[in-house]
Amino acid sequence: MRTPLQGGLPPRGAVVGPVVEIACDESGFSGTNLLRSSAPVITHASVDLSVDEAVAVITALRSGFRFAPHEVKSGQFLRRSGAAEALEWFRAALTGRAHVHLIDKEFFLVTRVVDLLLVEPSYAAGTRLADEHRPAALALHAAGRSAGADWTAFLAAFVDLVRMKHRLPAQQTVRRFFEARDVLRRHRLGRPADDVLDGLDPNRVRAVVARLDDDDRSIPPPLEPLLPALAETVLAWSDGRRQVLVTHDEQSALTADRLTRLRRTLASGPDATPVGALPSGVSPLAGLVMVDSRDDPRVQVADLLAGVARRLPEIIDDALRQPPPPVAGRDVRRSGLGRP
Repeated sequence: MRTPLQGGLPPRGAVVGPVVEIACDESGFSGTNLLRSSAPVITHASVDLSVDEAVAVITALRSGFRFAPHEVKSGQFLRRSGAAEALEWFRAALTGRAHVHLIDKEFFLVTRVVDLLLVEPSYAAGTRLADEHRPAALALHAAGRSAGADWTAFLAAFVDLVRMKHRLPAQQTVRRFFEARDVLRRHRLGRPADDVLDGLDPNRVRAVVARLDDDDRSIPPPLEPLLPALAETVLAWSDGRRQVLVTHDEQSALTADRLTRLRRTLASGPDATPVGALPSGVSPLAGLVMVDSRDDPRVQVADLLAGVARRLPEIIDDALRQPPPPVAGRDVRRSGLGRP
């Protein structure tokens, strides 16, 4: 017997105006175990296929390429004979109908050091809405990796500092974090990486940890990459011109409270908006509905795409990185997928 679906944020009333409906799933998520994982990246994939189109894709893979029903998973997909031909067809079938967002887990941790400990924590962190902080994270990541084990120890200390469950006393984790920071500083990584490390203030860090201990929900979950990945997915499909209604495989991280805060943050948007943009104050995230992937072929296609892209990130070219912009008068869910 299946347990009831948890989380999600159904749209409030009827969704009006331009809207695109997408189905999403991820691959490589390992909870807060971001450093000790066999999967160094996470992929979040989305498609705008209709149910019938998704069924056609799955049917084509099973019949045209002789995949058995239990084989439409990325591991089996890539290991079997004829995988190259099947992958080429799969990519062609999804061109212009899909988007893949890739997250490097180590770099995600570095962005969290900057976003949580140097500036005011926000649900915009880790997205294009907070790009002004990205150069600092990039500089620290590029230089820090040269420090080898001391770099890994610094990131591990950060994870221990901000983990939401099973955290040691704050006094202990803060001390260990700054001990690891001081060891890393001795490598003299150069500016601006050293500026980031120098900017870490014990009092500020203690204040952030205290807010986490007090369950301050205005702070996004520190070790949860799915929320910024979802935000980037929504922003990509919206293009500032339409709302996005998300159907997503069940994920415990996507609670109603977090999604409400994310929707509110996305409504603020960037200062520069395109012609025909959404009205002021309207969030590109119209809502998010949870489903069991076994019941939704669109999510099954997104799951396969996410898994293949995680194992072969080189396939994430422009055709899978940027959905096409909306065109006036055109139904967002086009039909006519070719078959092999």
